[in-house]
Amino acid sequence: MLSSRMLFLFGLIMVIFLLPSISHSQQPANVVIINLNEAIDPGSASMFQSALSSLSRASVSAVVIEMNTPGGYLASMQDIVDAINSTEALGIPVYTYITPDGFGASAGSYVAMSTDKIFMGPGSFIGPSTPEVVGGTALEQQHVTAACEALMVSMAQSHGRNASAAYIMVSQNIAYSAQEAYANGVVNGMYSNLSAMLSAQGLSGQQVYVNPSPYDNFLSFLSNSYVDGLLILIGSLAVLLDLYHASVVLSVVGLIMIGLGLVGVGILGGNFLGLILVVLGSVIMLFEIKTGHGIALLSGLAMGLIGAFLLSPAYISSGPLTSGVSPFSTANIITAAVIVAIGILVAFYLMQIYKGFRLKKFTGAEALIDTIAIAKSTFDHEGWVSIEGQEWKAISRNSETIEAGEKVLVVGREGLKLTVIKMKQGGP
Repeated sequence: MLSSRMLFLFGLIMVIFLLPSISHSQQPANVVIINLNEAIDPGSASMFQSALSSLSRASVSAVVIEMNTPGGYLASMQDIVDAINSTEALGIPVYTYITPDGFGASAGSYVAMSTDKIFMGPGSFIGPSTPEVVGGTALEQQHVTAACEALMVSMAQSHGRNASAAYIMVSQNIAYSAQEAYANGVVNGMYSNLSAMLSAQGLSGQQVYVNPSPYDNFLSFLSNSYVDGLLILIGSLAVLLDLYHASVVLSVVGLIMIGLGLVGVGILGGNFLGLILVVLGSVIMLFEIKTGHGIALLSGLAMGLIGAFLLSPAYISSGPLTSGVSPFSTANIITAAVIVAIGILVAFYLMQIYKGFRLKKFTGAEALIDTIAIAKSTFDHEGWVSIEGQEWKAISRNSETIEAGEKVLVVGREGLKLTVIKMKQGGP
């Protein structure tokens, strides 16, 4: 009897201890949904790396990429693909769902192809996938295209997809609608919305959404090579203005903008020739302080803008859809025209200031010329005047009688004597 009671108590204790783990194991694991509704750049790559680096098979049943992207940079795409491969290696399946009327274009098509399953919404498309090397040679373009063809085919084969159909997405820059992609074996199915896709795939766990953090958004902002070039140029222009106005605020703002632009170029690994042109243009702009005719400012600004367009690293292009990463967009061209117009106005403004500097002497024997003095006594030839509290011997140039307290204009200086004339109504 005693042994039976002991066994019963032991069994009861074990049940009490195991109940939490049993109930926990019955709860479906989380489904992580990553919102890729932006260009593929270092910011979005950072979001993927942060979201996927700490996942475990025990707590996560699957990762779903909710995709609507025009594409982006080649290096950032490869970072995202690497993060997806590491997640799949842990036994966590990764799915892509291209949203209704959404893009799985350019670099996005490679990200999708790297996942276990691809699903598409109505009106969506995947591809085209031909890479474009901005400012590169024909040989460089050929090398990058060949590498991307091999990558796309390899990923299609490893996930049981039609490798031939995937290949021509790169070789012929083909895009497939949802129906075409499904018919050609590029994707695994079509669903009207994300909820329908999750339900059909048995992903019933708690949904954990991942969106870009402020840091990711900051990286994305600096990941626009054209913006980086403009930051350097505008920062240099602010420093130039400060050399005329002696405002510490302008210098600080200008240096911060230059620093952010250089950080962005470093993040992207921007084109070296473009960076050289931007920096050289900024230096030429600063020579305006010596010339004062506006030519240095405008020529430096023009050179810097050309460098900003060439600053872009290699990216995967899908024509007009890549406006988020391609520098050759209508918006950027209009921005360049506006900046040139502003540069012309600033050059004219600085020319006027420079003329004023040249007309007025600030040091040496002529420093007092064109200043206004106050007569300390009445005189018609020699007397005394005061300038900012200092008294000077003065000579009336026209031997006119100057009354005590009257304002006079200094027009010359000989040794310690000033030559003055009477101030008349409306001028000297």
